[in-house]
Amino acid sequence: MSMSEPSYLAAWENGTLQKRIKQALSALTHCTLCPRRCKVDRTQNETGYCQTGRLAKVASFNAHFGEEAPLVGKNGSGTIFFSHCNLLCNFCQNFEISHHGEGQLVSDDTLAQIMLQLQHMGCHNINLVTPSHVVPQILSAVGIAAEKGLKLPLVFNTGGYDNVSTLKLLEGIVDIYMPDFKFWDPAVAQMTCNAKDYPEIARKALVEMHRQVGDLRIDDRSGLAYKGLLVRHLVLPDGLAGTAQVMHFIAQSLSRDTYVNVMAQYRPCGKAATVASLAAPLSTDAYTQAVAEAKAAGITRLDKPRRVFQFY
Repeated sequence: MSMSEPSYLAAWENGTLQKRIKQALSALTHCTLCPRRCKVDRTQNETGYCQTGRLAKVASFNAHFGEEAPLVGKNGSGTIFFSHCNLLCNFCQNFEISHHGEGQLVSDDTLAQIMLQLQHMGCHNINLVTPSHVVPQILSAVGIAAEKGLKLPLVFNTGGYDNVSTLKLLEGIVDIYMPDFKFWDPAVAQMTCNAKDYPEIARKALVEMHRQVGDLRIDDRSGLAYKGLLVRHLVLPDGLAGTAQVMHFIAQSLSRDTYVNVMAQYRPCGKAATVASLAAPLSTDAYTQAVAEAKAAGITRLDKPRRVFQFY
């Protein structure tokens, strides 16, 4: 199967993207875009849980070679790391960015220029890392960049704590969804990120993402993904992530052909040591068991482990 042009180009041509931009920016005045539902007026730079006002903040952008194989290719995935987060896991491996908000405020025009610069660098996609709290800014920037020649697939690289209503704003705009499914147990979600509803929210979000884009499609010639769903699952010590249940859900409620990255990169970061089970790195045996649980659930499209850390 061969690559097609990014979805947002048609949406821009037929006016859909412009309508979504207006809807999303309007939602900032009483923000309920994510499950935290802070209801602050972000257009006036009031901030809620994500500590983000009208402008997005970008920590860094570059050609990233540590992502999944179908995203990296020869020239890398064009990653844009957004500062702050709506989830704030206590073990986050990008703690300074997510919790402390390191980065620079950028206008929508500047964000569009970043996208175009990554395209000029030869990157194969625009990989939006931790984007849930800046969906309006992203849509606005995509509109500006599309008018100036952006033509790379968009990757929505999210922690999975996403409202279905917000995801619907992205339908026909985002080409590749790459959510985490972090925890199955609400008690673990509450303990690690103060979000007891995370498992329920993530299940609904993944179903919506799969409805929009289906299973991951990869170009036969280049080996690059151009549309579909790719799920990440970070294995945690002591089975805290609930891998067996997560994989069963993916196989039964989404598709056995879902492309899944069962990740071994866990190491204690941030405030992880405040939870006894998270104070030590993941063992080889625990990871091996997690992969076996994925296969037992019927998941066969597993990303190959790499010897680099991914950003979470």
